[in-house]
Amino acid sequence: MSAEWKYPFSQSSDPNVDLSSHDAFNEGAPYKTFERLRGEGGVTWTEETGGRGFWSVTSHEHITKLNRQPDLLSSAKGIRIEDQTEEEYEARKTFQETDPPAHTYFRMLVNKAFSRNSIAQFEDQIREITGSLIDKALEKGECDATEMIARQLPMRMLGQIIGVPEEDLGWLVEKGDALISNSDPDYTDFVVDKVDTDEYRLLPFRSPAAVELFDYANDLLKRMEAGESFGVLNLVLGETKGGTKMTHDEFRNFFCLLVAAGNDTTRYSIAASIHALANQPDLFQQVKDNLDDEAFMMTAADEMIRWASPTTHFRRTATRDFEHAGKQIKEGDKVVLWFASGNRDTEMFDDPYSIDLTRKPNRFMSFGQGGPHVCLGMWLAKLEVRIVLEELAKRVATIEQTANHSYLRSNFILGIKRLPVRMTAA
Repeated sequence: MSAEWKYPFSQSSDPNVDLSSHDAFNEGAPYKTFERLRGEGGVTWTEETGGRGFWSVTSHEHITKLNRQPDLLSSAKGIRIEDQTEEEYEARKTFQETDPPAHTYFRMLVNKAFSRNSIAQFEDQIREITGSLIDKALEKGECDATEMIARQLPMRMLGQIIGVPEEDLGWLVEKGDALISNSDPDYTDFVVDKVDTDEYRLLPFRSPAAVELFDYANDLLKRMEAGESFGVLNLVLGETKGGTKMTHDEFRNFFCLLVAAGNDTTRYSIAASIHALANQPDLFQQVKDNLDDEAFMMTAADEMIRWASPTTHFRRTATRDFEHAGKQIKEGDKVVLWFASGNRDTEMFDDPYSIDLTRKPNRFMSFGQGGPHVCLGMWLAKLEVRIVLEELAKRVATIEQTANHSYLRSNFILGIKRLPVRMTAA
């Protein structure tokens, strides 16, 4: 995979990686394993360490078909591979773990705030923040690009979107990391498969960090009820089309989701983009040569997001017995849609292990397109990645990776958590 790169995006060559393990992506995405599974039909039974097993859906075609059928494959028993009791699900669920029509109603409350037109209004702020971050990285010469650029931009924009004080952002993202990266000891002392987290089983991601985020959310609730405004959060507390309102418990869980998921996936898309430019000078030159071509830059951002595939999978649960691709799936079976595999499917993409900044059409599935759970932050992520590419091309003459990068320990989020690079100013 990308053998010409000094530091390949994935260094995994094992065709039999245990996808149920939090260590499955420690060397990057296990593309050889996904290739094998697609070759076996794209819908295959997968044994699960310490669990009951699940169906792995790895082909673009089958992911697309199944993602469109929430009546057949429900999100209401969890979206990660782990099993939850009914009590745990009810305590921890966000609108991600609901099905239409409830999901649709709550989504309508916040869709406007995350629409393409609404997000476009933040372009100048994103560009200003990005330029400042790159300039600071250039002053250092050598830096960790994930920490100095990829982590900082989504964090700063998170504050703009939800309207919380800037001085709170570092703390919020630290707690969000502890939640969504609950399998990585660099981000939490309560690693989900290494220590006993049963005490926290009714909290999002079984993490004690949720307690502190709940306290913060409770304070926001009191302030909003007293008349203060906090960006998108006020929209969430409105009435749905059906006349229902989000409970305080649901709001707290939604806030945790917004802080965690609203930051991490964009961070790792940006990190993967910088990694690609640092390892392929011709790619970086291509961006520079097309800097004034807006259509090219938008296409380039899409391709980088396909390449990054930061959310590796979403799990569903079968609501009834059914047959698909010749396999008999039973009611209650876990069905895992591996978006990271679909984005490298040779049946859909020409030369999927290369980056083609002019790739059209590009039916990548990093945002869960085609189903009711398409990512709320899609337009924000696209805009942030595009602006990072543009500002790097404007401000940076050369960029190279100086040492090996390291990956987040997670089979849910694929990300380069450390990326040492050297940059020179244009």
